[in-house]
Amino acid sequence: MAKAFTINDFFNRFPDDEACLTHLFETRFGADYRCPKCGEAGNWHRLAKMPAYTCNCGHHVHPMAGTPFENTRTPLQKWFYAMYLFTTTRNGVAAKELQRQLGVTYKTAWRIGHELRKYMGFVDGDTTLGGPGRNIVEVDKAFIGGRDSKGQDDKSIVLGMVERGGDVLTRVIARRTRRHIVPVLLEWIPEGARVATDDGRAFMPLTRYGYEHSVVRHVDNEWVRGDTHTNTIDGFWSVVKRTIRGTHIWVSKKHLQKYLWEMEFRHNLRRQPHLMFETLLQAFARP
Repeated sequence: MAKAFTINDFFNRFPDDEACLTHLFETRFGADYRCPKCGEAGNWHRLAKMPAYTCNCGHHVHPMAGTPFENTRTPLQKWFYAMYLFTTTRNGVAAKELQRQLGVTYKTAWRIGHELRKYMGFVDGDTTLGGPGRNIVEVDKAFIGGRDSKGQDDKSIVLGMVERGGDVLTRVIARRTRRHIVPVLLEWIPEGARVATDDGRAFMPLTRYGYEHSVVRHVDNEWVRGDTHTNTIDGFWSVVKRTIRGTHIWVSKKHLQKYLWEMEFRHNLRRQPHLMFETLLQAFARP
C-alpha cells in the first residue's frame, strides 16, 4: 500500500512560496522550455520583484497565468496547502475551515475553495460511460437542498450517472422531465450501453434510444433484481448529501455543480487516494 503523504511531507516539499513557484514553472514549462521570442532553451532566471521568470533576451514567463492562482495576492504556499487539505479529507473542506487553517479572510477562503473546485472538475474531466461490452451504467436523480425563505420547496435537481467499477458524472438540470434528462444521457452514454434505473417516468423510453434498459421498481419496494439495481449511484448520493450537511451545511444552486465536481474527483480517484494531491500538482495547463 502506498505511503500516505503527510503534512510534514507537504511542508518539506513546499516550505515556501519559492518552492511552489519553482514547481509550477518546471511542471508547466520544463527546464528546457524554448523561449518563444529568441528560440533559446533553458536560459531562464527567476525575477526578483515578481513571481515570474525571464530569458536572457528579456522575455518573461509567468507560471501562475492560466492557473487558479492567476492574479492572486494570497501566498502561493497557502493555495498549495488548500489543495493538500482538499485531497486528504473524506468529506471536503468548508470555507470557515480554510479561513482558520490558512489565516485568511472568509472572502479569500471562499474564493480559494471555489477556484479549486473548478480546477478539480477540469482535472477530472468527463468521459463517456458504458457501452457495448462494458459494465452497467446506473442512472438516478437526486434532490438537494431544502426550502427558501418563504418556505417553498427550493431543491436543486441533479442527474447522476455511474459506470459500475468506473467513474461517476453529474449534471445539475432545470427540471426532472424526460426533455431535460434524455439529452444528457445521449451525450455521455453511447448507444448499446446497458442502463439501470428506477421506475421514474422520465426513464421509461430509454430503449427507444438504443439502450439495453432494465428497471427496479422502488415504488413496490424492489431494490435489486438480478444485476439490476441503482445501489452504486445511491451510495454516491449518500456521500454528496452527507458532505453538504456535515461540512458545508448549505450549498446554493448557483455553485452546486462546483461542489459536485469536487466530489466526482474524489470518487473517481477513490482507489488511489494517495494520487489525488499529486494529480492536482501535475495537471496545470501547459502553454
